[in-house]
Amino acid sequence: MKEETLRTLGAHLQRLRLARGLSLSQLASAAGMAKSNLSRLEQGSGNPTLDTIWRLAVQLGVPFGALIAPVDEALCDDDVKLTLIEQGQSTPQVDAYWMGFAPNSERQAEGHTPGTVETLFVISGRIEAGELGALRWLAPGDSAQFNADRPHLYRTGLDRATLLVTITYH
Repeated sequence: MKEETLRTLGAHLQRLRLARGLSLSQLASAAGMAKSNLSRLEQGSGNPTLDTIWRLAVQLGVPFGALIAPVDEALCDDDVKLTLIEQGQSTPQVDAYWMGFAPNSERQAEGHTPGTVETLFVISGRIEAGELGALRWLAPGDSAQFNADRPHLYRTGLDRATLLVTITYH
């Protein structure tokens, strides 16, 4: 992650944490991470995973984009690349992301904030996605929508998959 992105993430984390009256220990514990790691993130250093950023967003009750905007850098883990395209400003808030998944990857996502809905549009490749227990295979041109405030899964086969994802926060 670039220095600018880390500084932006750190500033947003600290501002939101303080606005909610949370200590470093309280937020770190709620997000399942070490206080020292959260402190480093707030100082603009460290190397957070996408899952860590998502957990922090959920604990702070904000959309993922609220922690990284206005940065448009692609955020990467081993098997997924995520780019915030647009952060909505209306109610309900709708954020748009470009997501790329490596071949033979599986990513289980924790539930987002209550009322969150994801809509996937497959651009290339094939992907199995949805709420746990209600997965379906999607091919280019297919779309699916599911409640993302519950655990959900993305799984690719032999090819990489590219998606346009909108996340609606109710």
